[in-house]
Amino acid sequence: MEPPSLPERTRMADLAELAGVSTATVSRVLNGKHGVSTQARQAVLAALDVLGYERPEKLRSRSVGLVGLIVPELSNPVFPAFAQVIETMLTERGYTPLLCTQSPGSTTEDQYVDVLLEHGVAGIVFVSGLHADTTASTERYERLLHRNMPVVFVNGAAHGIAAPTVSTDDAAAIDLAVRHLVQMGHRSIGLAIGPGRFLPAQRKRAAFLRNLAEHLGVEDGEPHVVSTLYTVEGGQAAAQQLFASGHTAVVCSSDLMALGAVRAARSMGLQVPGDVSVVGFDDSPLVAYTDPPLTTVRQPVQAMGHAAVSALVAEINRSSAARTELLFQPELIVRGSTGPAPRTAPGPALPDADGPRAAPRHGAPAHRAAG
Repeated sequence: MEPPSLPERTRMADLAELAGVSTATVSRVLNGKHGVSTQARQAVLAALDVLGYERPEKLRSRSVGLVGLIVPELSNPVFPAFAQVIETMLTERGYTPLLCTQSPGSTTEDQYVDVLLEHGVAGIVFVSGLHADTTASTERYERLLHRNMPVVFVNGAAHGIAAPTVSTDDAAAIDLAVRHLVQMGHRSIGLAIGPGRFLPAQRKRAAFLRNLAEHLGVEDGEPHVVSTLYTVEGGQAAAQQLFASGHTAVVCSSDLMALGAVRAARSMGLQVPGDVSVVGFDDSPLVAYTDPPLTTVRQPVQAMGHAAVSALVAEINRSSAARTELLFQPELIVRGSTGPAPRTAPGPALPDADGPRAAPRHGAPAHRAAG
């Protein structure tokens, strides 16, 4: 038996309350009348979707085209976050996003591209795909550009490919994390990094080695870097190795890896942050509610998604989009997984720098073209 439908007045009041507008505004939106701002209209449409109401026929706008969105597996929360932002912004511009997600042993990026081309997409957004793999061929992207297919890359520039790219400034992210730990008194800092063939990992590694030299006087920082997988298990394995060799803090290349580092510490009888400190990367949803809440470097997902969609739409419209890489400034979010360095380190420490340290560099603007 179907539940009785809600009275019209109740439905209008619910929508108005959730959207933060008046019932009169809701009425104008539902009836397709003018005199409503774009922001208010979007709020009412979002309230309709959240409350589970079907949109009236007159509110179902016709799509101006299909856009492919290819992301890695969804087990890492940062990828669904990127997908949600990009899909929402594409929809607001009248496009219908086609989400393509990958997982080991399933459909490949190249296979997805073939399917998207068959569907006549207007453009494709690649998030952390083969464009970020420095060992992968760029010929696949050259073929797309030869067909005049608009493409945009997120997090990782494909060498020699003239396409808009938006990335988090990986070097700035490492600067923030290491500087925070040094200010907390840590002198034994390790890095748990992803596979070395990926451009973001290469940039983080180079920045970490530079930071060890500048802040701690460590000339050879390679022993303090462990390459692993971007998973909880990968982070746990790397952190066990780093903690066992005396490091009191570990910077991780993803929040999942950082959660693995916390697990490693506890398996070794270490307290976080009493004995060791852990810093993640991404500021994924829910890491503020882990035990302890995770200190992390936040990727500006909202701003990056907006820039990616704006660049793609400009490419679709044959406008002049910046076919270079824009680097977006990350933000350090300090929570409970970092604290002062312990007085007695669990093992050998990095040498302390007795001389004056380099002055901290001021943060970059929200985004800038890469040099």
